[in-house]
Amino acid sequence: THFNHLFWDTGATRTTVIEHGIVPPAVEYTGELERLAVVINEPVRRWRVTGTDLLPRFAEIAPLDVFGMKVAGLADHLGLPADRLASHDDVPQHRMHAELGRRRAYLHLCRWTSLGLSLIEAMSMGMPVVALAATEAVMAVPPGAGALSTRIDTLLDAARRFVADPAEARRAGAEARAAARDRYGLDRFLADWDRLLEEEVCASR
Repeated sequence: THFNHLFWDTGATRTTVIEHGIVPPAVEYTGELERLAVVINEPVRRWRVTGTDLLPRFAEIAPLDVFGMKVAGLADHLGLPADRLASHDDVPQHRMHAELGRRRAYLHLCRWTSLGLSLIEAMSMGMPVVALAATEAVMAVPPGAGALSTRIDTLLDAARRFVADPAEARRAGAEARAAARDRYGLDRFLADWDRLLEEEVCASR
């Protein structure tokens, strides 16, 4: 990502940024469940890096569904009752996408990450997002696609609005979908790689 390109010191090594590309999930957002979805791998071990410590604040707004690897028992680690946080451990991707799309909004609370593919996938299926304004998420999430801030209270307010107002959630999700499919399409991603590989082959001749 451009964020990594800015922050990592690669010395004299040449670097090139090729932004992510995804296959759009085969499901569409419905948002019929007044719940918030999160995708985190190893939330207990990674803790503050993935924003795990922030989850109880959002669990006060609406029940959370946390998908990912090694998420079992997360409610106990956070001291939350089972009805405020449900863990869905290592669910196959197609099933996870189907379940994500039924939740009202998507939470992206990572303090430090390259750029989570699950964030782009959630946007691509039409989910409104509530995200920390950190790392490359600042570029990935346009203003109308949900809420992007370093202020937790701002994000809590946005989550509260989306849970209370399905129509607003759908409007924001439509903007998220358009932005993700325009910027992170697979055709552009593959074309960028083809161009880079061709340049490298020509340079080595």
